[in-house]
Amino acid sequence: MSLPFWQRCWQRLRQAVAPLPTISDALWLPTLRHYPFLAQLSLAEQAKLRVLAALFLHDKEFQGVHGLVVSDHMAVEIAAQACLPLLHWGEPEDALGWYDDFVGIVLHPAPARARRQVVDAAGVVHDYRQVLAGEAMSGGPIMLSWPDVRQSRTGSSNVVIHEFVHKLDMRNGPVDGCPPLPAGFMGTHSARAAHACWWDAWEPAYMHFQERVSMAERFGGPQPWLDAYGATAPAEFFAVVCEAYFVQRERFSTEFPSLLPLLDEFFRPQASTST
Repeated sequence: MSLPFWQRCWQRLRQAVAPLPTISDALWLPTLRHYPFLAQLSLAEQAKLRVLAALFLHDKEFQGVHGLVVSDHMAVEIAAQACLPLLHWGEPEDALGWYDDFVGIVLHPAPARARRQVVDAAGVVHDYRQVLAGEAMSGGPIMLSWPDVRQSRTGSSNVVIHEFVHKLDMRNGPVDGCPPLPAGFMGTHSARAAHACWWDAWEPAYMHFQERVSMAERFGGPQPWLDAYGATAPAEFFAVVCEAYFVQRERFSTEFPSLLPLLDEFFRPQASTST
């Protein structure tokens, strides 16, 4: 997604008279050590991610609640992971436009408990509390549980990537598991064809994953590698799949070979065009 021409001109004029924000080695290098999937990036990719993260920190506001104090190290860790999906989307200022519908990032010292309501088939309203590791709100801030962010340093789950790809999904309106697709996606010639191409691969993968989760939960079958939360809705499947795609790409390519080309085309359009 590109910013309007006048806005890009204004940004470049502003940058010409003010130094670009930077991240010190003392903050950046520990972040790379903590997250192996960031350390595995090429040096050129790490350098671009560092620029993206610095601009992200310049534009966003972090707030700790319930006594949590957000340190510079915490903010840099989150910024680096949040910007990873944007890494191959052209100029950093343009790429960050995908996150221009919010400013705030709220950090909790523990998983949050949110009140929810659901209406059953009989029309009865049920109130309950849902434990949340994170939440992305359309047009609003992103909430993250700091312990869950730290837990993302190992394994295939990553709450930061999860919530920020929800923001990408929201660029289409309500989350449905399909983000806005660029013109010519996978060689298609229309938006309708691009979305048909997406769902032709995505729906069977989602249904198969639901079956695997159901077999594990109901009949004691083997637990799937991917987080079972992805079976709750297409939007959650998209977010959970993206976590694995960025964090453990090699294993992901084996588990979901039909989805790998679509995510490569979406998240790495420049690489796809050059090959």
